[in-house]
Amino acid sequence: MLCIALHDVAPATWDACRVWLDELDALNAHALTLLLVPDFHARGGFEHAPAVVQVLQQRATRGDELAQHGLVHLDQAPAPRTPVAWLRRRVLTAGEGEFAALDESAAALRLARGRELLGAAGLRVEGFVAPAWLASVGTWRALRAAGYAWTSDHRALYDLAQATRHAAPVLTASPRSAWRRGASRVWLTAMLHATRAAPLLRVGLHPADVAHPALLRAWRDVLRELLAQRACSTKAAALRMSRMVPSAEHAA
Repeated sequence: MLCIALHDVAPATWDACRVWLDELDALNAHALTLLLVPDFHARGGFEHAPAVVQVLQQRATRGDELAQHGLVHLDQAPAPRTPVAWLRRRVLTAGEGEFAALDESAAALRLARGRELLGAAGLRVEGFVAPAWLASVGTWRALRAAGYAWTSDHRALYDLAQATRHAAPVLTASPRSAWRRGASRVWLTAMLHATRAAPLLRVGLHPADVAHPALLRAWRDVLRELLAQRACSTKAAALRMSRMVPSAEHAA
């Protein structure tokens, strides 16, 4: 199976998201997972963008999956105290790992506020993905307490209701600089072959990818090959099927 997720979906990023959705439609990719940021970079939410909401609702009706992706997609926790934490939260993730260092109470408040904003706009979500896939221990506790159905990180999908982990490598790119984009093109090709035998594979797309023609062309090639080999699935559907497989690991 193949799970294709479009990250950072918000009114502020919608023009680029629309490009990706058109690209994926042209490739006949379906059952996408759309990761919605309720108030991207504190620039306003979906309540001010009824046309965007209408498109998302239509896509959900035809089989795409909507999931919550943080609240503001910015790391607003106290500054990192160690060099490793600084590298992780400020350099590798460009300061967007919103849930990387939150305690359970702070995480619960952001989860609830995000869900509230999405719900008020008419957007229903069951899953959650932390920005930059960074979730603190407190975030994991808050997710379970809040009743989310699933979450994911760089390596796996997690069925929160069943407390199980399902290995699912992810192909993604970093468009933030020329050298990162070049490295990403090489990485995508290498990962395409390295993950060929994985039963469940994920793709993580970002709005910023579409601003760079060479990276977009690389993605098209990768997606065409993957779609020729695998069936598309939402994350929720993939987990439902995985429940029938006895080798799932228990989540921490």
